[in-house]
Amino acid sequence: MLQAAVFDMDGLLVDSEPFWQRAQVDIFSSLGVQITLQDTLQTMGLRIDHVVAFWYSKQPWEGHDIPTVTEMIVSRVEALIREHKPMLPGVIEAIETCHEYGLKVALASSSPMRLIQSTLEALSLTDKFAAVLSAEPLRFGKPHPEVYINAADALGVPPNACVAFEDSVNGLLAAKAAQMKGIAVPEHAYSNDPRWAIADRKLNSLLEVNATLLDSLR
Repeated sequence: MLQAAVFDMDGLLVDSEPFWQRAQVDIFSSLGVQITLQDTLQTMGLRIDHVVAFWYSKQPWEGHDIPTVTEMIVSRVEALIREHKPMLPGVIEAIETCHEYGLKVALASSSPMRLIQSTLEALSLTDKFAAVLSAEPLRFGKPHPEVYINAADALGVPPNACVAFEDSVNGLLAAKAAQMKGIAVPEHAYSNDPRWAIADRKLNSLLEVNATLLDSLR
């Protein structure tokens, strides 16, 4: 029986992926890394320090270590979110639907906790989640399932009684590896990726979340 819903953040609640992409291109380019917006799709959904390490392994630079470059990117994204507050359609409605259905609701993100908290504050979502978890202190971020398992533990429910909402394949892999139901809400440009086949349901937006959908996952 479904007892909880766990939401990703970037690309699902907040349209921050363009900010992450732009920040990566700007910062990496300043370090001499040859990278385009298209290249950033390779690491979509990964924890940002793992993204920085990935590009360092491909095109090593001098002068700044991985933690410093990670901080540069996070600070840039944080500033853009505070300025633009880009909440995606259906966020409030989907969260409220889950509450009305009787589900406990958590957030599980690969972003640093500092960025999670500032984003929730900017979007007035701070009081919507019973638990907020970051993969930042964990050994592995998504697609490793640990942050999702931790979210279920924080809510006091078994992972297989949870449904996860995700916009990235890496995030969906993490949720499914945690034995959760997985609902994919991909950006339209990537909605035809065959890897979405592992999702229990695929939506065009969070506006499609309703009691009938949740009933179908029981």
